[in-house]
Amino acid sequence: MLKIILPTLMLLPTTLLSPPKLVWTNTTMHSLLVATLSLQWLAPSYYPYKNLTLCMGIDQTSSPLLVLSCWLTPLMILASQGHLQHEPPTRKQIFTMTLVMVQPLIILAFSTTELMMFYISFEATLIPTLILITRWGSQPERLSAGIYLLFYTLISSLPLLVAILYLHAQMGTLHFPTLKLYPYIPQPTSTKHWSPLLLNIALLMAFMVKAPLYGLHLWLPKAHVEAPIAGSMLLAALLLKLGGYGIMRITCLTSPLTNSLLHYPFIVLALWGALMTSSICLRQIDLKSLIAYSSVSHMGLVVAACMIQTHWSFSGAMILMVSHGLTSSMLFCLANTNYERTHSRILLLTQGLQPLLPLMATWWLLANLTNMALPPTTNLMAELSIMITLFNWSPPTIILTGTATLLTASYTLSMLTTTQHGTLSPHITTLQSSTTREHLLMTLHLLPMLLLILKPELISGPLS
Repeated sequence: MLKIILPTLMLLPTTLLSPPKLVWTNTTMHSLLVATLSLQWLAPSYYPYKNLTLCMGIDQTSSPLLVLSCWLTPLMILASQGHLQHEPPTRKQIFTMTLVMVQPLIILAFSTTELMMFYISFEATLIPTLILITRWGSQPERLSAGIYLLFYTLISSLPLLVAILYLHAQMGTLHFPTLKLYPYIPQPTSTKHWSPLLLNIALLMAFMVKAPLYGLHLWLPKAHVEAPIAGSMLLAALLLKLGGYGIMRITCLTSPLTNSLLHYPFIVLALWGALMTSSICLRQIDLKSLIAYSSVSHMGLVVAACMIQTHWSFSGAMILMVSHGLTSSMLFCLANTNYERTHSRILLLTQGLQPLLPLMATWWLLANLTNMALPPTTNLMAELSIMITLFNWSPPTIILTGTATLLTASYTLSMLTTTQHGTLSPHITTLQSSTTREHLLMTLHLLPMLLLILKPELISGPLS
């Protein structure tokens, strides 16, 4: 673990001590080396935990998400170079340091084997994200978006903290491997204040807000729209996955009897949310808002799969989280390349760009096809696994998942045709041609998705 965490922390002095001309080169190369080193975590192991220390360890559930978080740091640095090129060197350094600060916290959150440590790192990721949104966002509404993000996260996390302290008092430990040895969390006998149902809701609610579950998702479109490109990539690709990962960890510990009561409202809300947010996407005029709502739709499937608690559903949820992390991050990068050239996120003002940027149009097509879950992408495998498990659990769910898939295809194709076809807006007179940096960025997003379908058991979580 230390051979990844220490080089990651050394990115901070690298950023500070590099000459202004070499800041981007050094930080990008350093973080790419760390990302390459982290690929060893994907190697299958005979033991349940790899690199197990006193409070950290990597198992099949956390390794795909850990590699994803290491892989996306250099991509975030690459994507941010465009909008920061006119900033003074000091601001570039502060921005890169804020970005780098998130990675050790996320690695800690995914690899910790202790519930309180997980809670602390889960909450700590909020601070750099908040700085990114409120300082480097492009519009005055960024302060409102920051307040939404802060209060939604804090209000939902307080019951989780109380539940964790209560759990420690009941069990005497918060160590994940030890907690798993109990058949389920013992229910309160001495006090009548905590019903098992309330305890489970308190444990799950913070992760449901982070995932986000439909109804608790209002902070997400605001935060995405106002965040700079690195903030959007961080939110879509990593912070939402903290929610899904937390649900996976907690549902394994809770009693099946109380969970069966919680299944119904959460699964219904998640699937209904997938349907509703896909419908909202059809009438969005803001490109970043459209991609943000599509994230809510995909994460709804992840939440529904995690609540069923079968091997197949966990496996499908894990593959979907990794695939969605790469896909949505790529879509945000593409939206940003459009925004940097046209200075507008409105779909009607940025249409007809295919003749001007033909190579970018190819990336748009590929990104939209992966978002629609076309073969041979891992998205298809994930969505199929989740739909089969949901159908097996209750056949009528196929109506909701089928309609959501249809609507996903509709808004994705609508986004593609609007941005690439149609008449060019009269205010666009000259456009900067696409750069090698942008093509490299898109390749590094798309390549893992195409390679992972050759060996999907690397990211299929606990099933393998």
